[in-house]
Amino acid sequence: MNPIVTRVAGLIDAYRPADGPPPSQLVPFTRWALEGAERAIGLALVITVLTGISEMVAAWFTGVVIDAAATHGPGAFWGPYSVVIVGGLLFFLVVRPLILLADAGVTSILLGPHLFPLVLSRLNRHVLGHSMRYFENDFAGRISQKAMQTARALTDVVVEITDVVIFGLAMFISALFLMAGVDARLLLVFVVWSVIYALTLRWFIPRIRERAAARAGARTVVTGQVVDTLTNIATVKLFGHHDHEDRATLDALEKFRIRSLEFGSMTAMFRLVLTTNGGLLPLSAILGSLYLYTIGEATPGDIAMTAMIAVRLSQITNRLGMAAVSIFTNIGEVEDGVGTLTADHEITDRPRATAETQGRGAIRFDDVRFAYGGPVAALDGFDLDVAAGEKVALVGASGAGKSTVTALLLRLYDVEAGRVLLDGTDIRDLTQTALRQQIAMVRQETAMFNRSALDNIRYGRPDATDEEVFDAARRASAHEFILTLRDHRGRTGYAAYLGERGVKLSGGQRQRIALARAILKDAPVLVLDEATSALDSEVEAEIQAALEQVMEGKTVIAIAHRLSTIARMDRIVVLDRGKIAEEGTHADLLAREGLYARYWERQSGGFLNITEAAE
Repeated sequence: MNPIVTRVAGLIDAYRPADGPPPSQLVPFTRWALEGAERAIGLALVITVLTGISEMVAAWFTGVVIDAAATHGPGAFWGPYSVVIVGGLLFFLVVRPLILLADAGVTSILLGPHLFPLVLSRLNRHVLGHSMRYFENDFAGRISQKAMQTARALTDVVVEITDVVIFGLAMFISALFLMAGVDARLLLVFVVWSVIYALTLRWFIPRIRERAAARAGARTVVTGQVVDTLTNIATVKLFGHHDHEDRATLDALEKFRIRSLEFGSMTAMFRLVLTTNGGLLPLSAILGSLYLYTIGEATPGDIAMTAMIAVRLSQITNRLGMAAVSIFTNIGEVEDGVGTLTADHEITDRPRATAETQGRGAIRFDDVRFAYGGPVAALDGFDLDVAAGEKVALVGASGAGKSTVTALLLRLYDVEAGRVLLDGTDIRDLTQTALRQQIAMVRQETAMFNRSALDNIRYGRPDATDEEVFDAARRASAHEFILTLRDHRGRTGYAAYLGERGVKLSGGQRQRIALARAILKDAPVLVLDEATSALDSEVEAEIQAALEQVMEGKTVIAIAHRLSTIARMDRIVVLDRGKIAEEGTHADLLAREGLYARYWERQSGGFLNITEAAE
């Protein structure tokens, strides 16, 4: 890359983290999003002002040449015009091109390529820090679209202001000085016209902004509907509800169409008024300068200069008006995004939270209560001690609180009362990263990235070698089927992409890759939430053998409806309505002939009918 381009581009660190969370008000949010880019934006403003002034200098030069011609008349070319010629050569061939080059550079090299990643990276970091509840209450596609929309819109606002608004203002102010030098009455024409123009903007802009915000909101509804349908496309096809989803999308699109028509009709009217106003300026200015010439108070050069300035300003004001529409449209989209993206994090690290932790994984739930913010507690007065290296299974009917236990352990939610400790430390005194690095988890609903099989497994430990990844896959009985993979671009084996959410894999294949990922992570605590539920009996037997090796020396919390998979755990804890109903070994609980024994009796072929057991 050209050294000059590199130096200019270096004025903005496109990935500099923001200071603190984003404010929820537009102006403070803008400062937060653009912090660190002030020098670059200031430089762009200065260069844009110089560009606007250069346009007026060009008009002034035209007037000077015409007046010089009128004074000297026909004759020698160089002698009487040498100063004008040299000045024109320097200005038009050296100074003005350099200014225009700098103006193009700050837009296309400095602002455009850097502001978007600066804003988006900051928004993305904030969004990643939201709790699970935030993502459960919205669509992933809608959130990502909001972040992209906000970053793009704010970038466009800055570029439009520096490239058009400041340019137009610089030209207009320069024009006022030039007109004042000709005659105060010409200056009055420009001032009166500017007042009319300002009143036009004042009337139209709030109405355009309101309609732009309504259109942005309607577009968001369309996005949410489409994302919801495509995310659940398998359900749509299984129930044959293509027409139902199509109607829902059409309803959302119709509302968007109406909002777009309202926005479009207002902008069309605005353009008509701008065009009329734009024609008023050159007509008034040229006729005014002509009148001054007829009474001997203006020169032919003054008429030419006034005409050039008025026509140029008329052109730029039309552009300025449309830029104002674009700016306030984008401001509406920024405000729409800010309302969604800047919510405070529900779960945050304490100021002095420990970033590193050591221990073997002893876990304690101390009088924990949690109700997901509702009136019915998922866990109530929950106490559980798990010694380091102990293997504990959680059993209970659906809704008994099993998954809530693991969610609180991972601090996907914060307890509403009580505390959770890891190796004697309240998990709220650990950073979320430090906590989760100590825990490997395999869930029933396994998540895959649309990346290669190698990258999906390596996600457990990004610095792992290829051979360590292969070994983890073998231990999870995933190596053989991975070698047979082939994606639509012809990539095979570990290089093959798995599709969005691992859609190209069977449930059992996804779980085996998830197990390999957890094996590779090698954390002291292992959480298994129905980790083998999607496996057939033969593969499950292989996985169980692998898991027994993986669990050696680790603290394990396992959730399973299939009781045969947990019978050999050190301790089985039976949950009922958020409390511990029974605990002990498999043999102890069967001898007690309580709730666990009834679950055991009701299972068929090794599977537990939890619904029946709960009745």
